[in-house]
Amino acid sequence: MELQLINGHFHASEAGELLTELVNTKIRFHEKRIQQAGDNEEDIKMREKRIIELQRDLSNIRQYLRQETGAGNIRCTVQL
Repeated sequence: MELQLINGHFHASEAGELLTELVNTKIRFHEKRIQQAGDNEEDIKMREKRIIELQRDLSNIRQYLRQETGAGNIRCTVQL
């Protein structure tokens, strides 16, 4: 099964906004899971590490997009 989330041509600023929202959604997901009492310490550490990775990757993407003046294609597909 496949879900096509994004498939289009975006200006750099629009791409930055869209990617920021997607990454922030994923970060909120991990934060909520950390707050749940049932998670063990190992799961919490894994989620904290993933949040840091997502924040770093988003920062790198934003920096890249600030240097871009044009537009580009974004494709995002979820496969199950």
